[in-house]
Amino acid sequence: MATIKDIAKAAGVSVTTVSRALNGYSDVNEKTRIRIRKVADELNYSPNAVARSLVMSKTKTIGLLVSELNRSGAKDMFMFEVMCGINDAASDNDYDLILFSTNPAKQQAKSYSQLCRERQVEGVIMQGIKSHDPYLQEIIDSNIPCVLVDVELEGENVGHVTTDNVFGSQMAVKHLINLGHEKIAMLNGHDQAAVSRKRLSGYRKALEEAGIPFKEEYVMNGEFREDQAETVAFNFLTRNNEVTAMFCASDLMALGVLRAARRIGISVPEKLSIVGFDDITLAQYSHPQLTTIAQDKYQMGYEAARLLTAMLEKSTKKRRIILDNQLVVRESTTQLNS
Repeated sequence: MATIKDIAKAAGVSVTTVSRALNGYSDVNEKTRIRIRKVADELNYSPNAVARSLVMSKTKTIGLLVSELNRSGAKDMFMFEVMCGINDAASDNDYDLILFSTNPAKQQAKSYSQLCRERQVEGVIMQGIKSHDPYLQEIIDSNIPCVLVDVELEGENVGHVTTDNVFGSQMAVKHLINLGHEKIAMLNGHDQAAVSRKRLSGYRKALEEAGIPFKEEYVMNGEFREDQAETVAFNFLTRNNEVTAMFCASDLMALGVLRAARRIGISVPEKLSIVGFDDITLAQYSHPQLTTIAQDKYQMGYEAARLLTAMLEKSTKKRRIILDNQLVVRESTTQLNS
């Protein structure tokens, strides 16, 4: 394998000149740079990434840190779509991406800074982080740049990418209200998720704007899990047969509500209209097909990586990106028959 010494000898220049030419330094004559690159190509030279990182004090590597990564999230593909966007943006900006997972117990055993140093990443994108996770405070105090997905924190080295969860929820509930529904329940995620608080806020705002009283007993938590949502919805709908519509803070939970309604014998959408959130792939294959609020999950990931690399290159002061959502009307909602 050719080395920079071989290139220097063949090009008739010093090793330092070769190194600076290949690494893009501006103090190398352009003709010399072209000659060096031509020799490097002829010798099939491949740069040593480790050696390059030592010379430039940069690894050109970012990390994707996912909290509670497990098989239960495979069905909705949400994390995978975000990851695809992150990977493509990292590649477009000449960064490598590594994936590692965490949970509260791991965070107690190893600090955020220690983990980043061990993995030799220049910055991190965090997904699935909860409000009680120890790393949430650590990243604020750290000098290692971090971009959060769906957690709205900002600082000198901290940014975030999310969608307009409040307005998205308002769109969902307004759609149901426009169809004549007033007895509208909400199946939320859990109290440790920032998006849960935002989506509950949107639900309440839409009811308030329509002059519909908010009822605490109409709001439940399904933990963003299909099985938990089915259990909670089954118990709720059995006791509250006056409810004609339900807004779910995720499509996966909406699928659980569909199963619960089927078990009870409630026809959807004739007796119960359901709106989800996310527009996962399965939403268009459920029976009936699910009306939902679509998030561009790939774009969320792409913008997160683009923001992080810009922070690393110190080419932006932006620390906040909020993407729009879209109401997608399918078969799970209909006009209320009075």
